[in-house]
Order: sequence, then structure tokens, then C-alpha cells
Amino acid sequence: MSSAALQGEHSSGLPVADFGNPRAEFQALLSDCGVYDLGWRAKLVLTGSDRVRWLNGMISNNVRDLAAGHGIYAFLLNAQGHIQADLYAFQRAESLLVDTERSQRDKVLQLFDHYIIADDVEVTDISDKLTALGLTGPESRGVLERAGIAVPELGYLQFAEAKWNDVNITVLHSGEEAKDSWQVWIAPEHVGSLWDTLVKASATPAGTSALNLFRISRGIPQFGQDIRERDLPQETGQMRALSFTKGCYLGQEIVERIRSRGAVHRQFGAFAVEGPLPEPGTKIQADGKEVGEITSGAILPLPSGDRAAALGYLRREATGRELHAGPAKLTQTQAPM
Repeated sequence: MSSAALQGEHSSGLPVADFGNPRAEFQALLSDCGVYDLGWRAKLVLTGSDRVRWLNGMISNNVRDLAAGHGIYAFLLNAQGHIQADLYAFQRAESLLVDTERSQRDKVLQLFDHYIIADDVEVTDISDKLTALGLTGPESRGVLERAGIAVPELGYLQFAEAKWNDVNITVLHSGEEAKDSWQVWIAPEHVGSLWDTLVKASATPAGTSALNLFRISRGIPQFGQDIRERDLPQETGQMRALSFTKGCYLGQEIVERIRSRGAVHRQFGAFAVEGPLPEPGTKIQADGKEVGEITSGAILPLPSGDRAAALGYLRREATGRELHAGPAKLTQTQAPM
């Protein structure tokens, strides 16, 4: 895809499904370097003297103790503890940046607006001024450096300001669940040129089909697909989104009650599949009884051969039992597959 075509896709907000070969794109994400457009994510900036205290009371992770240049993954809950959205929050010293999917933006903005009462907090949507490209795979850092981007030593969810061709950019080391993964935040008018440069530096263009294969191979749940508004935080297994020491926040009482009781009734996880791949929504059964539900599935074109895999929820008492989803047999497994 040319930079002009990418610019058009980017401005439309419509992600590209693939670049002609999802199998090769997935392989690049696993073992080389895949580059992909992140224009489908929204960027919200929080300013005002109460921004840290206020956001800390809104989301499930600790903003209060976040050092400048660092970020966290978190849930936005309702008072009943159910997940309303997932997001990343980054401390930029003079402001906080919230990164979420565009499909969740209106819900996040609505909830933020509802709970800003007498607080000195202003929320501004800067999605038309700041976008990002992502790179995943063990060669990603080398691609960035060959493209003329100096990559500092950064921990997971740590970022640094940089320059590329006299353009201001931000380099982010993505979360631990994605391993060798980076983002470059950049103004939309420069995203096409950066894309071309990264591809010339040997990055393989990757679309959403390959990214979906990658996240399933890593056992990463997606909001709206695997994480729904009826789900509770601990059920998703995403403990990286929770702080139990930060104090009160919206929905915290339910999260703490689940923690103090020491268990949840069901847990998100990964399954190896023998037989036909079950569709999302297929019920998992053990001894003829419903014990869970499939939320995602894919045939993964792994180097060792194609493998059917699924993600979903399973009741705790069904762990270790013989599981089926329709005619397929399921085996609980640890991601990455």
C-alpha cells in the first residue's frame, strides 16, 4: 500500500483487513517485523489541576503514582463493577493521555463527562492531531533504527519523545503481553511518509486479520469480542489492569469483594481445538452440562503447522474435565501457542 493510499484509509478511520497474504503478515508479527496502522485508536488528553486525582478515582489502575513517561492498562467500570471500556493512560507531565479504541470513545467521553462535576479537569479529543503506527516482532527495534528513529532503552508501557526527519514523534514500548512491540505516535499528515520509510526498512505491512491471529495466539482478549459489558475484571484474567493499593475508584467495592473471597466463578483462557473451529458464542460443555462459552477462534498458521485455537470463559469447577464445543474437543492451554 502506498503512503497516499494509507493516508486515505487512515482518514476514513477504516482499518485494512490484509495486504494480500494474512499468513505471511502473521509470520512477520511472530518472527520478523510487521507494521500496522493504529488510526482506529482514539487519543484523549486530560488537563487541569485535578486530572490525576480525578482519573485515579475513575479507572481500575493506579494513575496517582505513575511517573512521567510511563503508562498503565486499565478498565473503566460502572458502580456494579462491570467493565464499560478498556484503555491505556499515560503520564505526560503536563497532561494525561488516554488511548482507547475509537469504537469505545463515545462511551468513555460520556462517562468522563458524567463524573466531572466540580473538578478542574478538561477532556479534549485529539485523535485528528495525533495517531500512531505499530510494529511487532523481534526485528522491530532494528527496523525503527534503520528508519532513522533512535530507540532509547524503555520498559514496557514507557515512552520517550524523539525526532524523525525533523518531525516530533513519541516512541512507546508496548505492553508486556505483546513482547517485541512498539508504537510511534505522530501527526496524521506525516503518517504516510513514516509508513513508507518503515516498509523500506524491511517491515512487512500487516492488516487486522493478521493482528487478530496474533492476539489469539497470545491469548489477549479484545473488548467487544472477549470482554463484554457484563464481565467482571477478575473474570478476564487481566490482572495487569488492576491495582489493589490505590484506594477508592468507580466499581472498586465489587473488585475488592471478589479479591477478598479469593475466587471468581469463571475465568478467561485459551483452548487448543480438535475438530471444527467453534464459532464465537458456542457453549462449552462438560458431561453434557454448559460450563463456558467461546468468544474468539482462529486457525493459526504457526511455523510448526496450522493449529486451531480458541479463547473463551470456563467455569472453575470444569478445569481439568473433558471439554467440548459443539463437535470439537477442547484442551485448556497456556498462551502463547
